[in-house]
Amino acid sequence: MTAIRATAPRTPLGRRFGLLMGALLLSSLGNGLCFPFTSIYISQLLGLGGRAAGGYFIAMAAASFAAALAGGPLADRGSPHRVGALGGAALAVGYALLAPAGSVALVLASGVCVGAGFGLFYASIVGIVDTAVPESGRRSAFAIRHIVNNAGIGLGSVAAGLALHGAATPVGALRWLYLANGLAALPLIAVTLGVRPRARPEPGTRPEPEERPEATMGGRTDLSPSPPLPETEAPPQTPGSRGEAPGIGKGRGGDLTPPEPSGDGPTYRTLLRARPMALLILAQALFAIVGFTQIEATVPLLMHDRMAVTLGWVSAVVAANSFALIALQPLLRRRLERLPETVSLAAGPVLWTGAFGCGLGAALAGEAAPAAVRYGLLLAFAVIFAAGELMYSSAFYPLLLRWSGEAAVGRASALASLAWNLGTASGPPIGLFVVANASATGSWLALALGAAAAFTVAAALHSRTTGS
Repeated sequence: MTAIRATAPRTPLGRRFGLLMGALLLSSLGNGLCFPFTSIYISQLLGLGGRAAGGYFIAMAAASFAAALAGGPLADRGSPHRVGALGGAALAVGYALLAPAGSVALVLASGVCVGAGFGLFYASIVGIVDTAVPESGRRSAFAIRHIVNNAGIGLGSVAAGLALHGAATPVGALRWLYLANGLAALPLIAVTLGVRPRARPEPGTRPEPEERPEATMGGRTDLSPSPPLPETEAPPQTPGSRGEAPGIGKGRGGDLTPPEPSGDGPTYRTLLRARPMALLILAQALFAIVGFTQIEATVPLLMHDRMAVTLGWVSAVVAANSFALIALQPLLRRRLERLPETVSLAAGPVLWTGAFGCGLGAALAGEAAPAAVRYGLLLAFAVIFAAGELMYSSAFYPLLLRWSGEAAVGRASALASLAWNLGTASGPPIGLFVVANASATGSWLALALGAAAAFTVAAALHSRTTGS
């Protein structure tokens, strides 16, 4: 049985992290202004048809795939901050291009820019966040990042709804919203470059306390160490890998100055040959397929079409999930930090299975049940699902950072981004197919079985890394 970790004292995440989250909030708010309306805007309001709308998303997906593959090594060779800033610039240009768009060529150019922006940014964001916080604050930092992204999109969607409500010319209003979305990415570029570590310390010296409260990047003190990977399954050791190189890493002595990333670390193929890393990337894809895309795309349709839930209550359930993320994070923070990351990761789909079970209970109760029972179960679904999201977000990226090593964090982030894109592309069609061909109870049961399948992968990952 895995021992429970001692609770670490609260670690200040610092001003740089706060600035970065503020810029991310503004950027995600801009995304929320537009992303629900893009296909409608291109196909109907611009009059370019469904093929142009489909071409936009295909161009975006292809550019994101290529940019992520290229951005990972670029982030490892130099500063992830420069790669992230380039991604932010591509996002700003791409969204701004949709404002004056009136031709298929401009729409496709926008899709390429937006896709390249997402690919570059998500290949670098893990390294950017990691350099902004002490290692003991990683889990809280990545959980907060997940909350900030969801909160920004939710606020943006509300603002867009208010702006478009009763608009005499929706196409004109949307042009301004796309321009605002492009402008919202500009502060992210400046902040991403501004939060770079100012300078590397001289050998044998420590950085300023406000920049690194615990220790330096390569020699930080880990107050809550995880069980090490089995020696035969550990990711390849490289000269710059955090926690892998001799004399460098959590709880070890040696030179406090981390070596410069050389870009000659593990390749994509080498990373995936390490069984724990391969399972982690597989888990990322599965979590997107059976979890995140289902609450965004499938569950609202399931409630409305199969359970006769009004649009107002559909919105209330989705909003409850967003608000629960914000409310639960401070409540669960200490409990999360006491759990090994692999346990927390496996707990996410367990909670999702329970959440889908609440939805199943609401479907079985039917319209004849008291409203308090039926809608109470749906709200419980939203809250429990949010708890599972926090389990995932507090564990996935810390594990990715530890197992990739400093010399390959960009490549590992790119693999995680590609797995996520695969999941978000395939999850909605799978879920919508289930809803179209199954009853309400059958649909909720299928969703629960999908979450259980994701748990088996996360459990295998825990077993592989602990030997239990």
